[in-house]
Amino acid sequence: MRILIAPDKFKGSLKAAEAATAIRDGFSRVFPHANFELIPIADGGEGTATLFLDSMQGEEVRSPAHDALGRAISATYGWFSKTKTAVIEMSEASGLWRLHPSEHDPLQTTTFGTGELIRDARERGARKILVALGGSATNDAGVGMAEALGWKFLDASENEMAPRVGNFSKIQRLIPPPPSGQCEITALCDVVNPLLGPLGATHVYSVQKGATPAMIQNLEMGLTHLADLCHQQLHGDHRNVPGAGAAGGLGFGLLTFCDAQIEPGFQAVSKMLGLSQKIISADLIITGEGRIDTQSEHGKGPVEVARLARTHGKPVIAFAGCIAGSTSAFDACIPIADGPISREDSEQRAAELLCDAAERSARLLSISL
Repeated sequence: MRILIAPDKFKGSLKAAEAATAIRDGFSRVFPHANFELIPIADGGEGTATLFLDSMQGEEVRSPAHDALGRAISATYGWFSKTKTAVIEMSEASGLWRLHPSEHDPLQTTTFGTGELIRDARERGARKILVALGGSATNDAGVGMAEALGWKFLDASENEMAPRVGNFSKIQRLIPPPPSGQCEITALCDVVNPLLGPLGATHVYSVQKGATPAMIQNLEMGLTHLADLCHQQLHGDHRNVPGAGAAGGLGFGLLTFCDAQIEPGFQAVSKMLGLSQKIISADLIITGEGRIDTQSEHGKGPVEVARLARTHGKPVIAFAGCIAGSTSAFDACIPIADGPISREDSEQRAAELLCDAAERSARLLSISL
């Protein structure tokens, strides 16, 4: 039996490669002679830069930056000197993982640090920059990033405004920086949400970043004002582009302030890994991630693996730490917990639980063979 194991990360617990190893170890207890191929995946969110570095010849570059609350940090990105390409994860500088839960405040957090990494890559001579969207602590539509790249945001009295979402309603004029040379920027996006509305950045994602019901209205009003202002003064309207709402609207910011393109992150990763051909060669596909829910249908890695597998008539099993919503994309979707368990315990024991869940599933599968 040829088994392709292609999971995403189990956020907060396991990297994608660690998850793949745990699944393989569990299945091999039942199918010791199976031919396993481990292909960790990413969907354009967290883990994408690491995946590129692991799969291609590149180096990890370290640069000073600031986190989402403006504190000085040291952040990294992938650099490929032969092609003058940088792969930047927005979560590296502007990610939720850098903040304590008590610090979550999308009215104040900013993507300024992500802009600093883009600026550093440009100064290094990058001809192409891939920005992986996902895991953000922000809801600023990329305005902080734009500030780091030289954009200015003025109020009615021509005073510069600190570009925080709480100030967006006061911004009246946008001043672009001088041209910075030729550098193609592509946003690798793991979702298809627009900037605004019930499926937009604020309504779908801001709660997990600390937004209260009262904040949500202010956030949506701020982003609406910004989108209207950009449409009037920059003569472009990207609010409804699929993916514009990714990473707190950073997709919109990259389109608007960097003349970027958006590319589905999974497609870029899948092409790099040759995933389609590997699926064709396998008898069984196994995927998974920390949580599978209604958001998973909007471009998340495991569902995209399943869709690709179905086009080739291959069965797919998915494992998840938490399942909430439809699992119809998979032939089977297995929670890894073996009984009542706290989230903390689940995260600490993730590798063990995933390995054991894989073994249980393999024993069920063996009955039909």
